[in-house]
Amino acid sequence: MTKSKSISGRCLCGGIRYEIAGAITGAGHCHCAMCRQQSGAAFMTAGFVTPGEFHWTEGENLIARYESSPGAFRIFCKVCGSNLGATEEGRVTLIFLGTVSGDPGVRPAEHIFVASKAPWHEITDDLPQYDEFPPSE
Repeated sequence: MTKSKSISGRCLCGGIRYEIAGAITGAGHCHCAMCRQQSGAAFMTAGFVTPGEFHWTEGENLIARYESSPGAFRIFCKVCGSNLGATEEGRVTLIFLGTVSGDPGVRPAEHIFVASKAPWHEITDDLPQYDEFPPSE
């Protein structure tokens, strides 16, 4: 039996590193004001991870947390400021794809919160666009 390759990532300074034993799923571009303000860009691209498959491999003491919504924390490096992802109930559930080393194995499938997108940004791809969260399937 062949062991599947894990996904790894890191912050800009390399002080924080992580591995994901499974897949990143549900990737998309979020245009909400919080993601724009956190990233300093038109949108943040993120994907979901299964908390039990995610673990820090280095620099967990360098992680800072900001409670952006009740019970939801955005996580970033105290040294370089890299935005890494988000936690719920103390477990990483969302990872920002810009921190993944190499191919994350998933492609963004949608744009969400486009009702609050940056007025100076035009979405030019053919991905579905939702004013808020997409409807549940």
